[in-house]
Amino acid sequence: MVFAATAAWALLSVFVLIAAALPIGVEAQLAVAVACLTIMAAIKMTGLRGPFRPVFLGLGTFVILRYVFWRATSTIPSLESPLDFVPGVLLAVAEAYCVTMMFLSLFTVARPTDRPPAPRLSADAAPTVDVFVPSYNESVEILATTLVSAKAMHYPDGKLKIFLLDDGGTDEKVGSDDPDKAAAAMARRKNLQALCADLGVQYLTREQNTHAKAGNLNNGLINSDGEFVVIFDADHAPAKEFLRETVGYFSTDDRLFLVQTPHFFLNPDPIEKNLGARGMPAENEMFYGLVQKGLDTWNAAFFCGSAAVLRRQALEQVGGFHGSSITEDAETALELHSRRWKSLYIDKPMIAGLQPETFETFIGQRSRWCRGMVQILLLKNPLLKEGLTIPQRLCYLSSSMFWLFPLSRMAFIFAPMFYIFLNLKIYVANQQEFFAYTMTYMISAMMIQSYIFGRLRWPWASDVYEYIQSVHLFRAVLSVFVDPRRPKFNVTDKGLSLKESRLSGMALPYVLIFGLVTLSMGVIAFRYAHEPASRDMLTVVGVWTLLNMFLTGIALGAVSEFRERRTTPRVETKHKAVLSFGQQSIPVLIEDMSYGGLRVRVLDQTPLPVKALGTVTMTHPLDPEAVLTVPVATAGRRAFENGRGTGLKFYGVTPDRFRMLAEVVFSDIGRVHQTRSSAYKLYGVGLGTAFFVFTCLKQIGRGCYYVAFRRERQVTGSSPEQSAERNPA
Repeated sequence: MVFAATAAWALLSVFVLIAAALPIGVEAQLAVAVACLTIMAAIKMTGLRGPFRPVFLGLGTFVILRYVFWRATSTIPSLESPLDFVPGVLLAVAEAYCVTMMFLSLFTVARPTDRPPAPRLSADAAPTVDVFVPSYNESVEILATTLVSAKAMHYPDGKLKIFLLDDGGTDEKVGSDDPDKAAAAMARRKNLQALCADLGVQYLTREQNTHAKAGNLNNGLINSDGEFVVIFDADHAPAKEFLRETVGYFSTDDRLFLVQTPHFFLNPDPIEKNLGARGMPAENEMFYGLVQKGLDTWNAAFFCGSAAVLRRQALEQVGGFHGSSITEDAETALELHSRRWKSLYIDKPMIAGLQPETFETFIGQRSRWCRGMVQILLLKNPLLKEGLTIPQRLCYLSSSMFWLFPLSRMAFIFAPMFYIFLNLKIYVANQQEFFAYTMTYMISAMMIQSYIFGRLRWPWASDVYEYIQSVHLFRAVLSVFVDPRRPKFNVTDKGLSLKESRLSGMALPYVLIFGLVTLSMGVIAFRYAHEPASRDMLTVVGVWTLLNMFLTGIALGAVSEFRERRTTPRVETKHKAVLSFGQQSIPVLIEDMSYGGLRVRVLDQTPLPVKALGTVTMTHPLDPEAVLTVPVATAGRRAFENGRGTGLKFYGVTPDRFRMLAEVVFSDIGRVHQTRSSAYKLYGVGLGTAFFVFTCLKQIGRGCYYVAFRRERQVTGSSPEQSAERNPA
């Protein structure tokens, strides 16, 4: 039966390819494309799945292939005009890249896998586990919360060890020739050693920061002996059930080297926050909600650097974590997959982390990911890597080639300007052909994305994120091509705050590009009025440039940063506690909590003191005999509808403070994720486009205001690091 299905798909594919290459007139092409899009819209709007899924994708693929054939045979400039031909070919290559990536993506997510729960292991059968928390410059508050949450995970006594791997207090740093740096490193080391002693976890550092995070993790391997290794980034606090929901899978397959879980973040990324896109799925939802599940089908789900369990035996076979690239996670997984080891992905969020808070740190993080994946593409090309299956090669190729998007995005932004300013014809088409082929192709691609990813990604969201990143990542990609081994690992700062709303220090390129695109629209209008013979082509580049103006305009809002004084987000909760001031005890309900403080509702009529020190006491949810008591200071008071409440700041650094955080904020991450995801709105192509246009118009105005009135810090030369202030509380 499998053979029959494969043969049927092969025959259908051949038919689609032949049909896509048939020469027909422009009017016929438009009629055929509109008919296909109409059927696709009907399938999508009625929610048909099952056998209708291949019909939908087949019709969309047909429209796209029609465009590809026409684009390759009818729109490339003549070789006799090299000034037209060279940029014309480069633009065609950029489009070919996009089409290739779309088909690779469709292959990747063709059959996403949903895993059943992990087998439950008895205490005797449970293997030994070492938890590594690598750290470089994170605050004590962030580290302590992660360590306490890791220590609170459900696992048999004597079989779990927690290690803090400190790369900020290495011997090299402590012995630095710079006395200030040496003193800071020594102070950090002593503080973290004392913290680990209080929390009952082990502190490890090393001589030098060789090979960055990969070297730090390998130092952990050398100094531990657990059968399995769990990695949590410094700001990734795990839920209690993490080990119970993951380790059992390894008992089913001796060749399983990895169980990866999703990364879930408590705070929005800077683009999402600055654009005020309420109800929009987080950018990582598409990757962890569908792409990794698709990769899992082909045994290609890869290590994402955190929230994962790995088999020590497998790591030792390949020499530990690999550091040839600055994305040690994906590189290590590639090496192990090439040795016939297996991986597994479960779509259950069980860690809560922090996203970069400022635009600068966001771009810095994405630049590292980008350079690392391009390094893998060049240094360990998946197509040439021995030991991989064909599906694995395609999956890894998709994951690494994706990060070449800055090249195509920049090509699409500047391509129309070749005709607008230089009158170079790099895209040979009239407006009838443009609407019959190009526009129907774009609509088809958007409908496929909307149909496949649904609530996980809004229309135009990928375009917005990719353009915004491309402005700075373009140079990063080129630098890796020039010297693939040059990029160095940079740590992403977490726990930053902005004292005031401001224009990002990285905003200048976005302002200049938007100005250039706006000028292009003006030149188009002028030429359209004075060059009747060129109006056909001007219509084509006009539509193209209008789309570019929307993209570049919305980016102005992304780099216009809202003030954010709170360094970490608060998580809503409902826990009873007692607020005490001296001999006075007040029953309260904890309504939300963050690393730095909490908000409580008073449950009786007791008056609240102002600007006072006190304590919050809470009974441990799982151990009625255990009581958690944390010093607090009143931070303010506000009225609530059904009672009175007050904001409190944690006062001092005590183990109970972090145990309370672990119990209140991180004990049930699934509930927090479900609350967040249930608020996501479903936007199809129509509503998504309307929202995109509305947001663009709004952000252009906001961006222009920030450029005019909120750029003082950039004018005076302040660095992004000075504008973004670390606040450990």
